[in-house]
Amino acid sequence: MPFFRTIPWPAASSLGKQGSPDLSTARVATAAPAVQPSSSPPKPPDFLPGAVPTRYTGQPQTFMPSNSLDQLLTRLEAAKSRFGTGTAAHPEKFLKQISRQEFCDPKSLLRFHETLLFLRAFPQGPSVVSGAEKLLNTFHKRITKLRSAGADMSVFDDFETSGIAGSTMQDTLSFEVVRWLARRIPRNIEINWDDYDEERAMASTWPRFIPLLEEDADVEANIPWKPWLDAARGCERPLNFLMRRFEQLLVPDRERAELYDSLHLPVRWNLDNLRFSRTRNWSRPRRFYYHTEPLITRSQVSLAKEIARPAPKLTRLSLQDGEAVMHTIREVMAVRYRELYGTTLGDPSSVVRADVGRGVVLYFWNLPPHRRLPLRAYVAGFTLKNGVPINYIEAIGLCDWIEIGFNTFYTYRQGETAWIYTQVLRCLRQLTGAATFSVYPYQIGQNNDEAIDSGAFWFYRKVGFRCGRRDLERLARREERKIAAAPRYKTPRRTLKRLAEAHVFYELPGSEPGAWDNFSTRNLGLRVNRRMAEEFDGDSRKIRQASVREVTRALSITPRRWNPTERHALEDWALVLVLIPNLRHWSREEKQEMVKIIRAQAGPNEMRYLHSTQRHPRLRDELLRLG
Repeated sequence: MPFFRTIPWPAASSLGKQGSPDLSTARVATAAPAVQPSSSPPKPPDFLPGAVPTRYTGQPQTFMPSNSLDQLLTRLEAAKSRFGTGTAAHPEKFLKQISRQEFCDPKSLLRFHETLLFLRAFPQGPSVVSGAEKLLNTFHKRITKLRSAGADMSVFDDFETSGIAGSTMQDTLSFEVVRWLARRIPRNIEINWDDYDEERAMASTWPRFIPLLEEDADVEANIPWKPWLDAARGCERPLNFLMRRFEQLLVPDRERAELYDSLHLPVRWNLDNLRFSRTRNWSRPRRFYYHTEPLITRSQVSLAKEIARPAPKLTRLSLQDGEAVMHTIREVMAVRYRELYGTTLGDPSSVVRADVGRGVVLYFWNLPPHRRLPLRAYVAGFTLKNGVPINYIEAIGLCDWIEIGFNTFYTYRQGETAWIYTQVLRCLRQLTGAATFSVYPYQIGQNNDEAIDSGAFWFYRKVGFRCGRRDLERLARREERKIAAAPRYKTPRRTLKRLAEAHVFYELPGSEPGAWDNFSTRNLGLRVNRRMAEEFDGDSRKIRQASVREVTRALSITPRRWNPTERHALEDWALVLVLIPNLRHWSREEKQEMVKIIRAQAGPNEMRYLHSTQRHPRLRDELLRLG
């Protein structure tokens, strides 16, 4: 499955896009540093007819042409990418001029907002930081004023533009996210009953905590659901009441979340001037990095050289600091209508930090034992640039292979993306021990028009990735020859779509080339399910029990004293291990190592589990054969 995604929320609005890959430049405009962004920037807005008065200064009132603000914004957007001696004064000058302007058009205000955020992340000097922060801290007033004037605010609801201070958001969120939001901003979030009509879901769920509701729910039509809820909740806010009732249900966590999610409740939250908003969701770094020279471009980046550098230092955080990181990434994702499994359910005790220079700090973490995947190990993360969140990361792997997803937010895609990507791979190499990196086809354009438009394939190709299919590798080399012969040549969309049909890979020196090209844990899962259909009449309980019996005999273990999480890990691994015909003939050492792997999968350190799979070459060979 693609790693850049939103966990499917049946959204009340039409905002449920997939997350998009972080891209860089090649033959098609992409999102590497100092190049065109992966999708077209906002066009200059069409201003309201007439002249816009300047701020009154005691002098006779003057009027400026309606395009003067547009011109100032264009100059500011150009100045944000100018670096060198004396350039700090240019953004500061335009910031002061624009701060005195009245915004009549939402699109121009959005342009200003995104430029301020870029300047806060990639400043030329202290005056740019202070100027950007001052304007961002009061930005909600501009949004409120624009709304009061009756402007069309829908421009602030888009997938890439949501989360601005002063705006309101609405979506159908997962149980874990809604519970967290209700605790985080209890007075700013509510159920939007006007957009809700899931009566059947309420009828099957609410009777669990509203006595006698079955009298209506089971037999009546046109049930007054809200009066029932109002009677039960008393003075408590409706959403808080529902969250508390769901938390008190005596069911497993997954079942509780499934029950809530079945309601598809649309919730609306007001960002006001909260630090929570995308506008103000930045922090002060220990030390600012000021850009006095041009940003690093993709052509200046060598993944091979970066990987060969000394390993970055990864510092494990305290539980308290780890919890703060978890709050930050949930905020970062929620205000962008996004959710990943690991950003919602990450383990705060596993968070590590890497300071890689140039104002870039990376955070990574794993999953708690009861939330882990059956076989693969999981890593999530994000990047702060001078304290500003600029991307999110996901990596999932087994043995010496990991599959990586990397998404830089649209606002920052002109900011050293390729260099930051190589730092992410350096850190993941150190953290996971992986020797083979792969990128899922969705990231490079399979069923992803944004990735096609931005030339995602060429970003990965030019930093060193190769195609996992031989026919596609031959096609890529033909395209490279065409580009070399005609520098203005651009790869056609249909060719980019074909190149996106399979994974791309990057293998470290000493790794086995091509070993993981055709592997997928999905193939393992399909094998298991075909066996279940053929031998166990489709009964998952029977195949689990039979597999555990056979594998425990083969490994000579008695798991009665194992804890529940370890026994669950054994059930999952047994489904695969039972497919190995000679498992009982493994050496004693190989069997003992396999038992350690199973128990580590349920242990406190998920990376220790992944590293243990790298020390079992026979298991690796069998997994590659089966998958």
